Amino acid sequence: MATETPAAPARLHRQELTGVVTSAKMQKTIIVKVTRLVRHKLYTRVMRVTKKFYAHDEQREARLGDTVKIVETRPMSKLKRWRLTEVVSRSSRVS
Repeated sequence: MATETPAAPARLHRQELTGVVTSAKMQKTIIVKVTRLVRHKLYTRVMRVTKKFYAHDEQREARLGDTVKIVETRPMSKLKRWRLTEVVSRSSRVS
């Protein structure tokens, strides 16, 4: 009599962000600047809020100025909790 194994638990939804690479000087690590629009609670003015994220880039495919998509992942170091999934568009600047 064969026993059925329970299905693997479904992976939780991981947060995805899109931003611009501000630094690609480290080995397998990029810094991504993510900008979002937030309405001020008191003045109701729309503000641009910027935050930088350290992301793991295994193949070192992202370059300075590229627009990239990053996804939340397990902690890889003190600051790295994100992983590069794709390069959305390449930078037009020549380096």
